[in-house]
Amino acid sequence: MSSMFGKPRAAPSAADRLPHSLVPECNVAILGCRGAGKSALTVKFLTKRFISEYDPNLEDTYTSEEIVDQQPVLLKVMDTADQDAPLNCERYLHWANVFLVVYSIDNKKSFEGCHQYLDIISLHSKGIQHNYPVLLLGNKLDMEQYRQVTKSDGQALAAKYGCLLYEVSACLDFESVQHVFHEAVREMRREMEKSLSVRPLFITEERPCLHMVTPTPVASKHGLASCTFNTLSTVNYKEIPSVAQAKLVTVKSSRAQSKRKAPTLTLLKGFKIF
Repeated sequence: MSSMFGKPRAAPSAADRLPHSLVPECNVAILGCRGAGKSALTVKFLTKRFISEYDPNLEDTYTSEEIVDQQPVLLKVMDTADQDAPLNCERYLHWANVFLVVYSIDNKKSFEGCHQYLDIISLHSKGIQHNYPVLLLGNKLDMEQYRQVTKSDGQALAAKYGCLLYEVSACLDFESVQHVFHEAVREMRREMEKSLSVRPLFITEERPCLHMVTPTPVASKHGLASCTFNTLSTVNYKEIPSVAQAKLVTVKSSRAQSKRKAPTLTLLKGFKIF
């Protein structure tokens, strides 16, 4: 099931309004053990309301039109319904662009359950050779007095898996919850920029080559004719190595049958870039 949400905001002009087919999408899967507050976070973000009771067996996907950093995005949120361990993970592993792994700061068991989700995401990323942004989210910050998971525990786990850590309260603070979802969009955009392939650059190199030209008779001691040679150039195409692999090289240019020492040229001197 999928539901459409939209927060009230100033109505865009006809020129600014884009059809859904032209608006980039961001698919966010919210993962975590039962009772971590996944549904409460989802509803808080979509409606600014807090609802404490949910059916833990219901799974749904919601869509919301958002403006993140002055750019529109169609944000789709899958509120998963795993109980105490990951189950049928393919349904969100092959769907999501970003993963939010949620635990409750007042429940050590929910924090320990995050390891399984982070392991599965890590294995999936390695298997398809693609990195997915992951945000580790400590919920129920309003239950600080009952905290069982310290912030340093969360930071250590986030550092182990290379993800970001946030602590929020779905009960109290809409702005912090909204910031996490918008940060998920930013992380997706950053990852897309990284994955864009860089087109290789090519240069032309002029190398001396001997070509025989029409013989021109010249006088010799024996009255015979001899041939003269002219030095021309041929063009070879070379791929420039990436910046990280670029090395300074030297190219020696020489004239045919010249006995004097050839000058040394540095990289790109005597080359034409196109």
